[in-house]
Amino acid sequence: MSNLLKDLIGDEQCTPHPCESVTLLLEPHIKDLDGLAVRRLLPSPRKQMVGPFIFFDHFGPAELMPGRGMDVRPHPHINLATITYLLEGVVRHRDSLGKVQDILPGAVNLMLAGRGIVHSERTQPEARAAKHRLHGLQLWLALPEEAEELEPDFLHYPAEQLPGKDSAGLSLRLIMGRGFGLQSPVRTFSPTLYADATLQAGAEITLPTEVAERAVYLLSGELELGSHLLREKTMTLFDTDRPAVLKARRTSRIVLIGGDPLGPREMYWNFISSRRDRIELAKTDWQEGRFPPVPGETEFIPLPESGP
Repeated sequence: MSNLLKDLIGDEQCTPHPCESVTLLLEPHIKDLDGLAVRRLLPSPRKQMVGPFIFFDHFGPAELMPGRGMDVRPHPHINLATITYLLEGVVRHRDSLGKVQDILPGAVNLMLAGRGIVHSERTQPEARAAKHRLHGLQLWLALPEEAEELEPDFLHYPAEQLPGKDSAGLSLRLIMGRGFGLQSPVRTFSPTLYADATLQAGAEITLPTEVAERAVYLLSGELELGSHLLREKTMTLFDTDRPAVLKARRTSRIVLIGGDPLGPREMYWNFISSRRDRIELAKTDWQEGRFPPVPGETEFIPLPESGP
C-alpha cells in the first residue's frame, strides 16, 4: 500500500470535537484495491503527523479467493521507518538487504529505510493457493534529523516478544515504546507509543500522558468518552493536558499511537525527509536505477509523475 499516497490521501474530513479532551477527529479516505479496502488516516490535510507517525494505513479485513493476494512490487524508501502489524493473514517481505521474512498476526516487521532501501510485500504462494483473509496495519515513522541517513536495517519481532497485560476486561499489547507499566523491545528513534488493546463491554482504558501527542484509532466497537461516542474506523486526537478515560459500550478494539513531535516533513511518494533536496536526489536515483535491487525480484514500481 505504500506506493499509493497520491490516490489515497484524498480530502478526508478533519473536524474539531466538542469534548474538551479531544482536539481533532480524522475520517479515513478509503480506496478499494482489487477487493482490499485501504483506509488512510495519516497524513491528513490538517494533521500531518501524530508524534513521529506520519502514515497510518488500515487495510482489510478482506477474504481473498485462491490465486489472489497482495502484490506490492519493489519500491524505495528514504529517511523513515515502516512498521507492519498484521491482525489476520500472512505477508512476505523481501528487501535490498537480502532479508526475507513472513509476518504473521501479532508480530512486528520494522524496516529502517535510513539512507535508502527497496522492498516488496507479497502474499506467499502457500497462502495464495487457497482462500485466505488479510487484515492489518502499516504505519510509517519519520526519523529525527540525526537518524535520517542511518544505515538501512530490518528487524523482525515475533508476537511472543511483545509485552502485554490483561486486567478488568482489558487486554493490551505494547508494540512500541513505554507505557502502561510495560516496555517494548521494538527499536525506537524518538519518544514513541504504539499499542493494540481490546476492551470488553464496560471495560475502561486510561490513556497515558507521558508523550506529547496521542491518538486512538477505533478498529471495531463503540467507545465512550464522557457523554461523547467514538465511532468505528475514525481516529481521535487527544489533548495531553487533560485526562482521557475511554469506556467500551461493547467489545471494542483500538490502536493507540503517540510520541513527541519531530517537526514538519517533506513528502513525495514513498520518500519522506526533513530536506526537499534529499527527496529530489532520491527521485533521480530511483529513475536512474541507483537504488540497490531486491534479490530475486525483477519488477519495480516506476516513479509517479507527481506526488504530494
